Amino acid sequence: MPIKIGIIGKTNTGKTTFFNSATLSSSEISTYPFTTKKPESSLTNAISLCVHPEFNVFDNPKNSKCIDGWRYIPIELIDLPGLIKDAWQGKGLGNQFLSVAAQADAILHVVDVSGGIDSSGKISEAGTGDPISDFADIEEELIMWYLKILEGNRDKVSKVIHTGTDKIVAIADLYRGIGVNNSHVKEALHMAGIEDKEFDDIDFQDSKKFATILRKISKPTLIVANKIDVEGADKNFARLRERYNDTIVVPASADSELSLRRAEQKGLIKYSPGSEQFNIVKPDELSQKQKTALDFITREIMGEYMRTGVQFAINVTVFKLLKMNAIYPVADEEKLSDRKGRVLPDLILLKDGATVADLAKEIHSDLTKGLLYAKDIRYNLRLPTTYQLRDRDVISLVSASTKKSS
Repeated sequence: MPIKIGIIGKTNTGKTTFFNSATLSSSEISTYPFTTKKPESSLTNAISLCVHPEFNVFDNPKNSKCIDGWRYIPIELIDLPGLIKDAWQGKGLGNQFLSVAAQADAILHVVDVSGGIDSSGKISEAGTGDPISDFADIEEELIMWYLKILEGNRDKVSKVIHTGTDKIVAIADLYRGIGVNNSHVKEALHMAGIEDKEFDDIDFQDSKKFATILRKISKPTLIVANKIDVEGADKNFARLRERYNDTIVVPASADSELSLRRAEQKGLIKYSPGSEQFNIVKPDELSQKQKTALDFITREIMGEYMRTGVQFAINVTVFKLLKMNAIYPVADEEKLSDRKGRVLPDLILLKDGATVADLAKEIHSDLTKGLLYAKDIRYNLRLPTTYQLRDRDVISLVSASTKKSS
């Protein structure tokens, strides 16, 4: 299953434009509240440098694409309805939003860094809104959702603990449906300073602190400072980075990315998502409006920020926030192919710290039974099953069955 990334934020921050620019979807974009009435889901890609040039081979990708030496790895992007105050109590589209947000492995929180929306998410004059408050408002809704899950089940948790169940397990069971595990709970209890407290002695203030930390740990979040191309947005961007200095903030212009992707789709320009430049292929077919827009992107976006930020935000989320490594398993270590002769056919994303045994399990559960060791093709090294894999490793697994057949 591909990694799932949820896009959240207030209405009119550019969430759907971001979604469309990343996926080339055609979801409705408008300025009235709740244009996105139900979650939209589509595939985009995380992009990683391919290993095939290093080994001087031509690859035949099966579960990803290779374009100009870059691997495009499918990622599921979910555009969620905009949140309003008290969404955690079910107001607006709160319940629907929260249930889908629970499925996400990570969150892209899109804010209008131009300050062009008011506190309710309605369009206002640029500079009059406050993106810092906008982020805090939505974050509070998520924290209250986490808090409600715990506070609403206090009696249940207390009873389970009194029957002998470990406190960490009892609390984690409440959140398992939203991707929380025992280690998340253990870390949150420790960071909240309540790991040694009896559950019945944990007060509301403790619970709120715990919920705040658990939300952050279990749903890693990146802030997308959208509409960076609007005059004055740079000042808000600096404020946002200073205020939330423990969170990655990426400047972005989803409008610019969408314009480039559409122009590339029509063959007017040559552009790859995340690139720092584009080339005009058919200048005679560009309208004056299109020329003006492309000049603006070259000058104000590429010139100032190097990129539109859309693809960069996705890559940072996958490889930095979620700490994924791209691993290339092969069956034939000489040809770097699978058993059907396809060269470097698969790319598997594994969490940092994953071992050779984890890779075997990811490929097929039966592989773990007779697994002996792995071979690092790049350095011709034999690796134990406990070896922690690194990004862009090319690995051949050796099991009892493969040894026997060879």
